[in-house]
Amino acid sequence: MKFSNTLIYWYLQNNRDLPWRKSKNPYFIWLSEIMLQQTRVAQGLSYYLKFTETFPTVFDLANANESTVLKMWQGLGYYSRARNLHFSAKFIANELNGIFPATYNDIINLKGVGDYTASAIASICFNEPTAVVDGNVYRVLSRYFGIKTPINSSKGIKEFKVLAQSLIDNKQPGTYNQAIMDFGALHCKPQNPLCQTCPFSDSCIALEKNITKELPIKEKKIKIKKRYFNFLVIKTNNNKTILSERTGKGIWQGLYQFPLIETDKKIQKEELISTEDFINLFPEETTISLFNKKEIVHKLSHQHLHTQFWVIETKNHTDASINWTEIEKFPVPILIAKFLENFQSIK
Repeated sequence: MKFSNTLIYWYLQNNRDLPWRKSKNPYFIWLSEIMLQQTRVAQGLSYYLKFTETFPTVFDLANANESTVLKMWQGLGYYSRARNLHFSAKFIANELNGIFPATYNDIINLKGVGDYTASAIASICFNEPTAVVDGNVYRVLSRYFGIKTPINSSKGIKEFKVLAQSLIDNKQPGTYNQAIMDFGALHCKPQNPLCQTCPFSDSCIALEKNITKELPIKEKKIKIKKRYFNFLVIKTNNNKTILSERTGKGIWQGLYQFPLIETDKKIQKEELISTEDFINLFPEETTISLFNKKEIVHKLSHQHLHTQFWVIETKNHTDASINWTEIEKFPVPILIAKFLENFQSIK
């Protein structure tokens, strides 16, 4: 039996009941695919339901302000996805009259859309036979065919795309693509794959050679950078604080944060209050205390943020314009959101 036939047969018996699969509307498929980049289905599902309820059409998303979109995205991480989603929604609504691009070549030109997402939308919504290649697909194909080419190398990316394209069912490409993604997520799992009940067990090279755990192969990861963040959580006598929007192209663009002093190592209170930034921000006397006695390490893809939250109590501050009762309205990184949850609960 052909690879695609076996895969689709498995899928028809085992597919996940997901809300975006009840529609061929490209807006919903696009939204789900962007959300599920670097995000597990279990985590992304509630966000998808919230977004589609708040923004039922591409026009609704386009008409929202970016701060609202980022606030709703809070907790999903990789916030550039939300900004690109919003940018492309405005392009579709304003430049394309709300009509979603209908081919792979046009879809991939949307900001924030790469080969995988364009292939998924084109195949599922418009029946175009373009194969998806994501982490699940790399895993299934590398194991089944015993391929040791690193999946994050330029050679591997090309090799697996060509192979995936050769296997796709041209008559039902959308079903095939969803089948191989579900098979990787549910059956050919990263850890403890269900090899004994696998429909490919009689022809899988990795299983035959007992190298399932070794595949897929990745080249060495990029070195993780350590950064040391000291957030200054200001409380004035009239219950005001300072939050400012992060700008530039670094992490958390468009999100809000407390005043930040970044250092090259973990510092103590005496070192903090002697920094030029602290003195400039607080020329008058303040009361300062460390909120988290244990340093918080917030892990991003290529950097680890070693974080301390310092609570600063002062009579007043010229820049403190945000009332603490309003603070939950602002989109903030999940690191700060978790702090606020703990801080507010013991205030």
